[in-house]
Amino acid sequence: MSDKKVVIYSTPTCPICKRAKAYLTEKGISYQDIDVAASSETAREMIKKSGQMGVPVIIVDDEMLIGFNQAKLDELLAR
Repeated sequence: MSDKKVVIYSTPTCPICKRAKAYLTEKGISYQDIDVAASSETAREMIKKSGQMGVPVIIVDDEMLIGFNQAKLDELLAR
C-alpha cells in the first residue's frame, strides 16, 4: 500500500477531510495534501479533474474518490 501515490484536495475547515487525512496517517500512508482554500488555481485544478466543487477529492495513483468512503479508499489502496 505504501507505494501508492495519494493526493487529497481539502480545506482546513472540512471535517470529512480531517477524518480522511487522519485515516491515511493511521494506516501509515503518506499523501500530498493540497489546500484548495489557499489558492484559486488549485481549486480550479481540482474542479477540472473531478468535476466537483466539494472536498475531499482523493486520488490514488490514477483513480479518483469523491468524498471519504473508507471501504472504497481501502480498495484503491490495495490495488
